[in-house]
Amino acid sequence: MRKTARYASLAATGLLALSSLTACANDAASSTADTGSGGGGGKGETVKIMVGGLDKVIYLPAMLTQRLGYFQAEGLNVQLLSEPAGVQAETALVSGQVQGAVGFYDHTLDLQVKGKSVESVVQFSHAPGEVEVVSNKAAGDLTSPKDFKGRKLGVTGLGSSTDFLTKYLAVKNGVKISDFTPVAVGAGPTFIAALKKGAIDGGMTTDPTVATILDKKAGKILIDMRTPEGSQEALGGPYPSSSLYMQTDWVNGHKETIQKMVNAFVKTLKWMSTHSADEIAAKMPADYSQGNKALYAQAIKSTLPMFTDDGVMPQGGPETVEKVLKAFNPNIKNAKVDLSKTYTTEFVKAVK
Repeated sequence: MRKTARYASLAATGLLALSSLTACANDAASSTADTGSGGGGGKGETVKIMVGGLDKVIYLPAMLTQRLGYFQAEGLNVQLLSEPAGVQAETALVSGQVQGAVGFYDHTLDLQVKGKSVESVVQFSHAPGEVEVVSNKAAGDLTSPKDFKGRKLGVTGLGSSTDFLTKYLAVKNGVKISDFTPVAVGAGPTFIAALKKGAIDGGMTTDPTVATILDKKAGKILIDMRTPEGSQEALGGPYPSSSLYMQTDWVNGHKETIQKMVNAFVKTLKWMSTHSADEIAAKMPADYSQGNKALYAQAIKSTLPMFTDDGVMPQGGPETVEKVLKAFNPNIKNAKVDLSKTYTTEFVKAVK
């Protein structure tokens, strides 16, 4: 699933070509092969979920739920697939390739104004978990979003949540979105290669990429949104990000299945809230640590504050997301968004 050499080469020139849905779906079919206890194999109702980066800490509850055996305990056979960016997970969902997407809640608003009815059924987080980093070379002059003008800034994919948040930070700080260049560089090795080689001056990414950048001394943190406090400072409120979202018609037609999935995810969120980063890291696939278990555990520890412990949409969260998107997205700015249709608490409130 990680075509590292090819991606790194492309990232270095700022020309990262994100893989097609079909190709990555074939690659990702093996993502559940190493399932440990309670894996995705076995009997039960099958549900396919596309994740905007299975090894990203912000989406950790997806694989962790499987590793803990909670899907299987609910009688589900959940197949986890992976795409490098949340926008591609969204595409897989609306095309009917999968039944669910683990990605940022903000896609539900973006899709609504495009005529697609999609809703979050369980909310993993109340902060973005994102970090704006800058290269060592650019750090002297790039000290705040006010300095984004004329810069090349890395995002996981164009139209992704990292793209959305970067544009908001620019506009909030008086920089037009036409004044800088977003560059799709994915995450992990491709992001780091682009940063080191000057294909980007900075960019928005998550752990474990952030932890690796700091460990390799390849860049510095400019804005940290891994905590509710960081979200409040940068965005003006709680920012529900990582979630399981699905097409509303499918939710309404499969409520028993959705309840089982939500039961499993909420059980995982509660488990995470009572276990250390080291204990969580030990449950994840061995290759996620990239040979450095201590650094991976640190990445999880830094990101843990973003997660909810009950799966409930944070009070005022949808309004913050709407405000952020309206600031730069003309489609949403000029549209009436019905926030009540972008998420439901029906299932999390029924968890026993």
